Amino acid sequence: MRIVNLIENTEGREGCAYVHGLSFYVETEKHKLLLDLGPSEKTLENAQKLGIDLAQVDTVILSHGHYDHSGGIMPFVRINPDAVIYMQESAAGEYYADDGEDAGEERYRYIGIDREIPGLSQVKTITGDHRIDDELELFTVKERTHELPFTNKRLLKKEDGELVRDDFGHEHYLVITEGDKKILMSGCAHNGILSILDAYKEKYGSFPDAVISGFHLMKKVKYSDEELREVVDIGKKLKGYPTMFYTCHCTGERAYKIMKLAMGEQLQYIHSGDDVTVKKWEVRKEGRPSFMKWHKFFAWATVVCFIMTMVTGYQRK
Repeated sequence: MRIVNLIENTEGREGCAYVHGLSFYVETEKHKLLLDLGPSEKTLENAQKLGIDLAQVDTVILSHGHYDHSGGIMPFVRINPDAVIYMQESAAGEYYADDGEDAGEERYRYIGIDREIPGLSQVKTITGDHRIDDELELFTVKERTHELPFTNKRLLKKEDGELVRDDFGHEHYLVITEGDKKILMSGCAHNGILSILDAYKEKYGSFPDAVISGFHLMKKVKYSDEELREVVDIGKKLKGYPTMFYTCHCTGERAYKIMKLAMGEQLQYIHSGDDVTVKKWEVRKEGRPSFMKWHKFFAWATVVCFIMTMVTGYQRK
């Protein structure tokens, strides 16, 4: 399997554009596919620089209904009118970001997809889970098992003419099966990566070998203490999974660095233009210390205690 990041927020491969958005190119035994298409035609330009022929792509997965994952779709269909584009039916809705009172009249910013996309002949709208074939499958979160991550609370949808909090029913997740390996790919994990992993466990009875996803923990302003604690807590909980994590885009570099303190090599960052070499996480790498490590620890502890006892006894004299 080959996985290449075509575009994301940070500088990676020399000559590749990096902007706020996300797109992955994936080659499996049966498919050449895209997960998302970034915010614009810059995604296509990066693919060309990387030697990837998007005219050969047969499948496109739109992870959810936001512009920074779908802006390259209209330019893409001009060079590839045949690839099937899978999206949740609700991804065609009207989605907004609340930029706060300081934004004034521009406070509520439209962040939905190009309104022409749902009318494309190659678009296949689905509702809920969908099996494409024995390699590719899409699933959704029916009910969140964890609190919605703090950065997602400012995202809205228009319903009956009113702006209400987005429930992210328009988001789905791609599972790729290669032999005995399963890879979970998500765009932004708006429903929360912990809830998504719980939904995966409920559906498949185990956890994926690897997760490739943004975690939507990025902020342009300073984190509050409570928000920092939430980022730390997510990192600690992810460390408990038998899964390798690759992140990018909306996780944000600061949140990534905080989570990596807890997760170590179990968490890696993907930059624009990077190839992703997926490996299974070996728990023993950062598992419990070996017997010899504990033996050395207790030996040193015994020496320290002996010295402290001698010093204390001397002082009493």
